Amino acid sequence: MEYMHLNFSCIYTLNAIPMNWAFYAFLSALFAAATAILAKIGVKNIDSNLATAIRTVVIIIFAFAIVWYQGTIKQLPSISRYTLVFLILSGIATGLSWLFYFKALQLGQASQVAPIDKLSLVFTILLAALFLGEKLTLPILAGGTLMTVGALFITFWK
Repeated sequence: MEYMHLNFSCIYTLNAIPMNWAFYAFLSALFAAATAILAKIGVKNIDSNLATAIRTVVIIIFAFAIVWYQGTIKQLPSISRYTLVFLILSGIATGLSWLFYFKALQLGQASQVAPIDKLSLVFTILLAALFLGEKLTLPILAGGTLMTVGALFITFWK
């Protein structure tokens, strides 16, 4: 009789799993979806700006706990002014995005707000071409067009 042997070699630490940018992008999309649902529930009975502030404090604590645990907090003093300026500008853009997103969630349905928010994909494609010199190929343009039409279709088709 053959015995069944349990093999736990499939259980790895996060650093041991071979991952690329696409894996992280899909995780980002999954957690962004969870964010929409959780935020819609959480913003129901309070001011949307207060909800954003609470969420931001949680993110700050969480992010600094991670870099402290990883030991990368020691890189903080060596960050150049150039890098710091762009990270600060990115933080301001993120903050504004969250403030508007939470207000939109408070006023609208998550299933309508999220697709419009995801038009950030199209804006990213255009801004990456404009400021980063990334190429606008036919597949990218077609995909961006489909994303735009899809977002508008989901949101406004009655």
